[in-house]
Amino acid sequence: MAKKSVASLQTGSKRLTKAIKMVKSPKTGAYMFVESVMAPELVNDFLAKK
Repeated sequence: MAKKSVASLQTGSKRLTKAIKMVKSPKTGAYMFVESVMAPELVNDFLAKK
């Protein structure tokens, strides 16, 4: 299933990257995952942002 979703991101002329980061919730203290699909140049900014 994961291979299919990754392959669908690479179709067409635009190259996209899926970034996933773990963020701690301020209310409960539990960790949650934030996902985003973006251009490869924006990944470092996304991961550096709190």
